[in-house]
Amino acid sequence: MCCELKRRFLLLYATQKGQAKAIAEEIWQQAGAHGLEADMHCISEMDKYNLETEKDPVVIVISTTGTGDPPDTARKFVKKIQDKTLPSDHFTHLQYGLLGLGDSEYMFFCNGGRTVDRRLQELGAQHFYDTGLADDCVGLELVVDPWIDGLWLALKEALQLQKEKEGMNSAVDAVSSSLSPAPHAVHELKLSSEVQNLKLEDEGIRGSDILSQKLDDINLVAPARGTEPSLVHSVPPVSQSALNIPALPPEYIEVEFQDTQGQNPHLSSLISEGTTFEVPVTKAVQLTREDAIKTALLLQLDIADTAFEYQPGDAFCVICPNNVSEVEELLHILGLSDKGDDFICVKVKQGTKKKGASRPQHIPERSTLKFILTWCLEIRAIPKKAFLRALVECTSDAGEKRRLQELCSRQGASDYTHFIRDSNVCLLDLLHAFPSCKPSLSLLIEHLPKLQARSYSVSSSNLYHPGRLCFVFNVVEFPASPSRPVSRKGVCTGWLAELVAPLLYPSKSSLDTKGESSSSEKIFIFPRPNNAFHLPADPSVPFIMVGPGTGISPFIGFLQHRQKLREQHTDWKFGETWLFFGCRHQDRDYLFKQLQYFLENGTLTHLKVCFSRDSSTAEVAPPKYVQDILRLCAKEVARVLLKERGYFYVCGDKKHMADDVNDAIVDILSMEMEADKLEAMKFLAMLREAKRYLEDVWS
Repeated sequence: MCCELKRRFLLLYATQKGQAKAIAEEIWQQAGAHGLEADMHCISEMDKYNLETEKDPVVIVISTTGTGDPPDTARKFVKKIQDKTLPSDHFTHLQYGLLGLGDSEYMFFCNGGRTVDRRLQELGAQHFYDTGLADDCVGLELVVDPWIDGLWLALKEALQLQKEKEGMNSAVDAVSSSLSPAPHAVHELKLSSEVQNLKLEDEGIRGSDILSQKLDDINLVAPARGTEPSLVHSVPPVSQSALNIPALPPEYIEVEFQDTQGQNPHLSSLISEGTTFEVPVTKAVQLTREDAIKTALLLQLDIADTAFEYQPGDAFCVICPNNVSEVEELLHILGLSDKGDDFICVKVKQGTKKKGASRPQHIPERSTLKFILTWCLEIRAIPKKAFLRALVECTSDAGEKRRLQELCSRQGASDYTHFIRDSNVCLLDLLHAFPSCKPSLSLLIEHLPKLQARSYSVSSSNLYHPGRLCFVFNVVEFPASPSRPVSRKGVCTGWLAELVAPLLYPSKSSLDTKGESSSSEKIFIFPRPNNAFHLPADPSVPFIMVGPGTGISPFIGFLQHRQKLREQHTDWKFGETWLFFGCRHQDRDYLFKQLQYFLENGTLTHLKVCFSRDSSTAEVAPPKYVQDILRLCAKEVARVLLKERGYFYVCGDKKHMADDVNDAIVDILSMEMEADKLEAMKFLAMLREAKRYLEDVWS
């Protein structure tokens, strides 16, 4: 008997933070068990595949970044397929299935995947499998898992149809023999990111790549009667279920400790996005009072001796380290406290079963152990299920082992979401909760993602402050919870706050350069220009700015820039400017009371403020939120947008502000246009398309 021939399909992924790559690797791992072979590549490796001549089915996994952009690794690919000279039949030979990843907290949900999907369709490509759109807001696995489950039948049917078209019926038997009886038709799987449309089966095995555990094969540790489920305890039905758990990811990294000494890599070598700049922090101001709920800081950087350029509205990234005490704690748990300063060599494990295995790009080939844990790995990352599956093998206690299996299983999906994902549990939390779990250093390098640089909006103008760059941020606080017994500060904001503590003083002189000091503290930054969130090119066009809390940050730069333009070009006509600002308390967190200065010199035409937590003795309660003030100014807002073709900018929290502002604008447009809400929504969509309604938001 001859061996069964594995049928090939092309598997492409485009990732920003590693999610899409991890999912593509899972597909690659499962393919073999279905008699298929995945030829996997990053979509940026265009020298390793050619869609123009590709005959086999193509599977694409693609994430979304920024405000609906494809990930950086897909930019060249997207630019190539968006070439307007390509004919409409350019990809008529191509059959593909696409899985998009996104977050419905943001306006342009899964826009990276949608952009590629739409363009491939325009160029004649055909779906062999329906597009899946996975939502990180509710849990990617709710769509990813069933999408992968249905992929295999769709692939086999696509390959079978392809063989029949080629007239090679004799070779079809090997593939069709593994198919369960099914109608001979193109497979369809309707997927939605909406949880209520998903019906996941808890029973039954989904494929030979999934390990099904029978109750008599494991030692069940029954929780105490009447207890609630938690990170470490389960209750029925999960605690009594046979589990469908993922296949064990193959090991592929090897770590060697070396006796030699040397230098760690330069931080700039860790960044692939562009040129990095090392700049001193020259000023730090606390903008909030000590009793404010959040602590907001303004930092000023000296960029005079660099080639760093920016426009008001741009963002930039700060390269930050992990918390020193957390790194030390992790070294202690790993039993490597005395080896933190030792140099290690990271290389691919010989004989690994992982296809195309290579040392992760964010891991230097040679550096100290502490350097990798401090600057390279996101040790605060929420562990993926594949990581939990690998941790099972490092756990000796039967009860702990079972609970980790539950958390990475289909049956434990709800527990994973509640106790790990929504609770922001990280590796350290897991190692404390499951003390018999002793992972190797190589396992951490395999599964922990790259430590991402953090992005911040510029809060200054290079015209107003030449050679200076300012930015504003809240020091992020993560309170303790049942799954995470210790409170933590944000990785970057906590580090910056500690770094500038010697410079820090509570002051409101933040719009000028008084109080600068010569600081020896320096940070690494690199630009991340915003293609749209800029002042109107025509200064006579009016615009409205909505920025509560630290959302006001880019608008300080807007106003500084506008003031200088007014001073330099007295003959120009300038449109009116509106700013809607809100905070909790007028005397605690009104970040920039100098806004009155812009109002007095005419740079700012209208300033509207509100304070959500201040009590009032007025007969009519004042507005609490920016969307409330917008409604009070409905006629003026509508005039700027409808009659004067003005711009509308929103910056700040997406979930608790930007969506409400969006709804308020729809109501205003509906009322002033004397149209129904659907028409108002269409008009707002047109404003977005014309880049006249612009958002810089975060969740």
